[in-house]
Amino acid sequence: MAGLTTGGPNVDVGLLYEINGLARHAPGWFDRGVAVLGGYGLPLAMLLLVLWCWCGARRQDEATAAESFAALVWAPLAAAIALLVNVPLRGFVARPRPFLQHEGLEVLGGSAGPGAGFSFVSDHATLAMALGVGVFLANRRLGLIGIGLALAEGLCRVYLGVHYPTDVIGGFALGTAVVLVLAPLAMAALTPLVRAVARAPRVGWLVRAGDRVVARPVELAQRPAENDLAA
Repeated sequence: MAGLTTGGPNVDVGLLYEINGLARHAPGWFDRGVAVLGGYGLPLAMLLLVLWCWCGARRQDEATAAESFAALVWAPLAAAIALLVNVPLRGFVARPRPFLQHEGLEVLGGSAGPGAGFSFVSDHATLAMALGVGVFLANRRLGLIGIGLALAEGLCRVYLGVHYPTDVIGGFALGTAVVLVLAPLAMAALTPLVRAVARAPRVGWLVRAGDRVVARPVELAQRPAENDLAA
C-alpha cells in the first residue's frame, strides 16, 4: 500500500491543490501566521481550553465534578493512545508526503525532504481531535470549541502542503474512535480514582474548589455552645 492517492485526477489531490493554492495569493505574513498557528498556536489553544474546562469542572457538585475531571484525564491519555496506534498504521499504509508526489505545491511547514516521514494519517489532526472530543465528554459547549480548533488544525495542515485532506480526515476519525470506543472502560477505571482524589485532604482541590466551603456547616454544628454564647 504505497499510497492512497499519489497521482492522477481525484478529489483528494484536487482539494489539496485548491486549499494549498490559496497560499500563492496570500501575503507572506499570513502564510507565516498559518505555519505558527498550525504548529504551535492551535495546540496551545487546545491546552488552554482543557485548563478552562478543568476550572469550570471544579465548581460543580461532587458527582458531576468527578465525572468531568475523569473525562479531562482521559482526553490526553486517549490522544497518546491514538498517536501510538498511528505509528504502525503510518508504516503499514506508507503514504509519501504530498510534496514528494506532486509538483507545484507551496510547502510552508514541516520538512520538505525525503526524511519527512509518511503522510497518512496526520498526527496533528489525530491529537487535536482526540483532545477536542475528550473535552466534549466533560463539557459539551467547550467541547464544540475544541472540535472547532481541531478542524482548524486539520485545515492548516493541508494549507501548509504537508498533508492530503484524507490524511486529516483519517486523523480525525482515529482520534474520535479511540476516545469514544474506549471511553466506557476508561471512565469506569478513572472515576473511582478521581473520587478518591477528591476526598484526599491535600489534593482534593484538584477536583473540587468548594471542599473547604462545604465543611463549614459541619464545623459550626459541632460548636453549638459557642454559638449560644455569642447570641
